[in-house]
Amino acid sequence: METLGQYNSKAFLIALILLIALNINANSQVKLLYPETRKMEHTDNYFGVEIEDPYRWLEETDSPETAKWIESQNEVTFGYLSRIPFRDKIKARLTELWDYPRYTQPFIAGEYIFFDKNDGLQNQSVLYIQKGLYGNPEIFIDPNKFSEDGTVSLVGSNVSNDGKYLAYLVSKSGSDWNDIYVMNIETRELLPDHISRAKFSNAGWYKEGFFYGSYDRPENSNELTIKNEYHKVYYHRLGTSQQEDLLVYNDDSNPARSHWMDSSEDETYLFLYINEAGKKGNKLMFKTSLSSRDGFRAVTDDLMEYTYFVVHCSGNSVYLFTDKDAPNGKLVKFDLNNVTAEWKTVIPESEYPLDNVQITGGKIFAQYMVDVAEKVCVFDLEGNYLYDVSLPGLGNVSGFGGKSDDDITFYTFTSLTSPAEIYSYNIKENTSQLFHASEVKFNTADYESKQVFYSSKDGTRIPMFIVYKKGLKLNGNNPTYLYSYGGFGISMKPVFSASRVILLENGGVFAMPCIRGGNEYGRKWHEAGMLTNKQNVFDDFIAAAEYLVSEKYTNPDKLAIAGGSNGGLLVGAVMNQRPDLFRVVFPAVGVMDMLRYQKFTIGGAWIKEYGSSDDENMFKYLLGYSPIHNIRPGVEYPATLVTTADHDDRVVPSHSFKYISTLQEKYKGSNPVLIRVETKAGHGMGKPTSKYIEEVADQWSFMFYNMGVTPIY
Repeated sequence: METLGQYNSKAFLIALILLIALNINANSQVKLLYPETRKMEHTDNYFGVEIEDPYRWLEETDSPETAKWIESQNEVTFGYLSRIPFRDKIKARLTELWDYPRYTQPFIAGEYIFFDKNDGLQNQSVLYIQKGLYGNPEIFIDPNKFSEDGTVSLVGSNVSNDGKYLAYLVSKSGSDWNDIYVMNIETRELLPDHISRAKFSNAGWYKEGFFYGSYDRPENSNELTIKNEYHKVYYHRLGTSQQEDLLVYNDDSNPARSHWMDSSEDETYLFLYINEAGKKGNKLMFKTSLSSRDGFRAVTDDLMEYTYFVVHCSGNSVYLFTDKDAPNGKLVKFDLNNVTAEWKTVIPESEYPLDNVQITGGKIFAQYMVDVAEKVCVFDLEGNYLYDVSLPGLGNVSGFGGKSDDDITFYTFTSLTSPAEIYSYNIKENTSQLFHASEVKFNTADYESKQVFYSSKDGTRIPMFIVYKKGLKLNGNNPTYLYSYGGFGISMKPVFSASRVILLENGGVFAMPCIRGGNEYGRKWHEAGMLTNKQNVFDDFIAAAEYLVSEKYTNPDKLAIAGGSNGGLLVGAVMNQRPDLFRVVFPAVGVMDMLRYQKFTIGGAWIKEYGSSDDENMFKYLLGYSPIHNIRPGVEYPATLVTTADHDDRVVPSHSFKYISTLQEKYKGSNPVLIRVETKAGHGMGKPTSKYIEEVADQWSFMFYNMGVTPIY
């Protein structure tokens, strides 16, 4: 029998547990006990400035100590997430929303059409083949059979110029290291040809084989973190072993260069693209055979200040996209027998950025961005305007690729409130026919999107897309998710995502500003957000948040910000600069250590975007906004959930490891500052659907929980 004292002790304990639970549920203001992260004595000297780096040991991402640290951090994070009462309901609703057929852009190879399809919840999309527009689709390659857990993915494919073979690239656990396999299209026979350790590579077909890129195998180093240098291009002839592959191009004098090689449609010419860390553009070279006696000839100079890309080659005539003397891009034509002669302008620069250009079926398809909405104009091969392609509405469009003798091509249309629709396009008749459409499990007509413009700190006019449920009251109290990228010339286009419906169904607002650093208004827009202009990117994003607050969409207690990769850098920097403006922050796979990013894997290629700490002036500028180095004691930081993956060899996870360790050390408040480390996953490419749903469900749960919002489920 219990004594009165025992009963009172139990009652007190139960009451205490309930009080803690209620306190957590109400505002999440319960102090978490984070794992103790070892600090080491390490200091770097940058031009006389001493910079401490106490968590340098976390750069050894494959060490047993780091593995134990990851396990301890995940234990705290998932323990916290497991206490959110509506987490399972959000995951169930997200699973329901995600369970609809999704298709990718088809491509034509001879009499066959290829496309990817995911039935809904398959971990990996399946490659299908069908004969003609009206043939029966059949499974060609099912990546879900590559592994039991769905972490091995099909990340690219290319059909030989004669239409006989398909080369496809496979990634394990999201790594940028790929294997290449070859299949006979007619017989579905997998050939014995197998290329391992391809990286930043295509499978560029030429005669009896294909080109691919790779790096030498590192010795006694972690290949997921070691700096990638001396990229090489090989040629693999079908029926031979990889050890017999021909080294086509390497450059021992320029370790930071990377290369990409392909052939013209008729295989008369070979084209070599060369990029280099710190250079804005690329160099273009060509040759007529693999013979070592026939060396590469330069089409462009070696300064690499401008972009050059072969759109089409017919005989000796080349159609080339470039932004030289045309920041918004133009299409030119020249003769390979006389590359020094004056190039003819086929499509001149427009006031709108030339976002993409294709030559298919004897027509030029020029895709422009008009305030970030797509417009597709059709020209003849002499550059005479013919007509526009009639699109379903204002949104994002991609496609129109193919060969010179194709009668049919494909394009995909989507918007913020419309799932992807894929159309076949009759080139001769200028008519479109629906090929595949998505059937989602919610009413898209219940939601609306609009584009607004606001002023940044320096007065620059910035466009922003906003999505919400029709009839939403602008009372300044709506949970809002602000997302952007701001770098590398990547535009924030209005595309659909089923995962956002969780937010919208719960009275939330999705906002996406098209900040500087992207390509929404051409090269000048990009350059206005790179190198020593990077602060413009942060100012644009902060101004977007202030606009949403001033216009009564939300308030700082209901505002979350998110971004991935360069976008992770964005939100990490902005959180340091304006911690008062946000309630929740999601830095995903971010570049967080701006003094050392260039020392790992492909990071050196980003010097042209960020600059390098090896330069004294850039060191000072980078130090001024580097997320890790600007976390300050005594600041009330927002609730933060960092996400990364153990196999990310694009932005190595040590960025996130060191960042969260610094934040947990210096922040003494009660908001949770956590890291969620996904295992057997990379930078995001090829992530299984199951892992994606779990991660997104955790993010929405974390956001609602810390905003005091109870979802409707």
